[in-house]
Amino acid sequence: MAGKLTIGFLGAGRMATALAGGFIRAELIPARQVIGSDPLPASRAAFARETGGRVLTRNSDVAEAARVLILATKPDQAAAVLGEIHDAFTRRHLLISIAAGIPTAKLEAALPARARVIRVMPNTPALVGASASGFALGKSATRADGLLAHRLLSAVGVAVQLKETLMDAVTGLSGSGPAYVYQFIEALSDGGVAVGLPRDVATRLAAQTVLGGAKMVLETGLHPGSLKDMVTSPGGTTIEGLHELEKGKLRGTVMSAVRAAAEKSKQLGQ
Repeated sequence: MAGKLTIGFLGAGRMATALAGGFIRAELIPARQVIGSDPLPASRAAFARETGGRVLTRNSDVAEAARVLILATKPDQAAAVLGEIHDAFTRRHLLISIAAGIPTAKLEAALPARARVIRVMPNTPALVGASASGFALGKSATRADGLLAHRLLSAVGVAVQLKETLMDAVTGLSGSGPAYVYQFIEALSDGGVAVGLPRDVATRLAAQTVLGGAKMVLETGLHPGSLKDMVTSPGGTTIEGLHELEKGKLRGTVMSAVRAAAEKSKQLGQ
C-alpha cells in the first residue's frame, strides 16, 4: 500500500490529524505521502508538526497530488470544498468523507459522474487509536475501495461496513457516544468524591472501570447483561446501585440520546 498511495486531507483539524497519525504509525503510508489543506494557518501548522506530512493552502492542489482524498470538514463547509476540487477530480480518485450526516448521493452529485465515494463516521478516540467507525460505499465505489477504507480505519480502531441507511444510527451511537461516556465517567467520579475519594483518584478509578468493562464485553463475547449479572450478588451492594440507576431511567435516557443524535444527523444531510 505505502509504495503507491498518497492521501490528501481536505481539512486538517484534529480528526484529520488523528487519522493521518494513525495511518503513519501503522506503517500503511509514510509521512511524505500524506498531504493536508486547511484555511487556518494554525491547523496547517499543527497537522504538519504532529504528522510530518506536507501542507498546502489550496484544496485543488491536494486533489492534484493525492489519489485518496479524505473530506474532513464541517458539514456546512463540504459543498464549497467539493466545488473547489471538482475539476481536479478524476476516475483515479477515491473520496472518503467523514463530514457528519452528508449522504453519498450528495457527495456524488457534487463531483464528476461516477465518482467513487465512501461515507465514514469515525469518532474522536481515533486520537488514541481506539476509534469505532462505520462506513458505507457509494454506488460507484468498488470492493477494493471498501477494503482500502477498512484497512485505513482499522489502523485507528475498529471499522464496520454497513448499509448507508444505517449511517445516521452509527452517528448517534458511536459518533456522539464518546460524549455520553465522558459524562458517565464524570458522574462516577462525582459519586466517588461524594463518598470521600479525592477527585484525582475518583476520576482515575472511574475511567479505568469503564475501560475494563468495555474490554470485558469485547474480549469475552458475553452479553452485557450477563456480565452485569456476574457482578450482581443477591442482596449485595451492586443491586442497590442498579436499582437507583433504574429509578433514574438511565437506560431509557441513553437510548433517547442515541435516537436524538441520529435524527440530528439526518437533518444535517438534508
